[in-house]
Amino acid sequence: MSITITDRTEAAQIVEQYFGTPIRTLLDWVAPCAAELADALENGALTRARLDAVVEPYALRTLELDAVPVYGAGFIAAIDLLADASGHLAWWQGEERRKLALASQSVNKEHIDYSELEWYRVPMGTGAPHVAGPYVDYLCSDEYTITIAVPAMVGEARLGVAGLDLLVSEVERELTPRFAALGQQVTLTNGVGRVVVSTDPRCATGDSVRGSRLADLPRIPCEGVALDVIVERA
Repeated sequence: MSITITDRTEAAQIVEQYFGTPIRTLLDWVAPCAAELADALENGALTRARLDAVVEPYALRTLELDAVPVYGAGFIAAIDLLADASGHLAWWQGEERRKLALASQSVNKEHIDYSELEWYRVPMGTGAPHVAGPYVDYLCSDEYTITIAVPAMVGEARLGVAGLDLLVSEVERELTPRFAALGQQVTLTNGVGRVVVSTDPRCATGDSVRGSRLADLPRIPCEGVALDVIVERA
């Protein structure tokens, strides 16, 4: 069976629909959250405790999202935004919806500089939503993770990013049967050609398609998601 434009289009649409919901969820609350944080800044110093109080209801609501299995959600403050810390993650995760406490886990994690990490750097730099990963998330889950992040902006000021985590194992469980239903091999990759999930057992999460048989096949961009699909004969 040959690969058709419809096969590639349908594969891309599966990805767009799957990731579109969590992106829209973040976009729905990032503006009011940013407005509350801006008010706090105008009325006095913004601290970690105040940031946590503002973000918590938004994060917990995101963790209850039915469309995708959200593992963690919250807000990452812009560097030097807060009065009592250079950086801070207001973050809740897991089945128990626990608040992430980096200081209790590791001294090194307490002082993590996330300014160059993709899930922070790209949306802060572009002002647009971004899908980062797959990567092993040593800060939160210690598992292969995809982070979706959108910048929090008030005018031209960027106060940080709102984000959520998806475990790749859960994404694979949900997307693989949808891809398989197309009757072709489908491989989802990030912008630099790393495999996110694939119906092909020869492709593992984190593999690079560069130098592989997939390198010469068309990579179809998924609109608004910054991911690509490669479709090959099953």
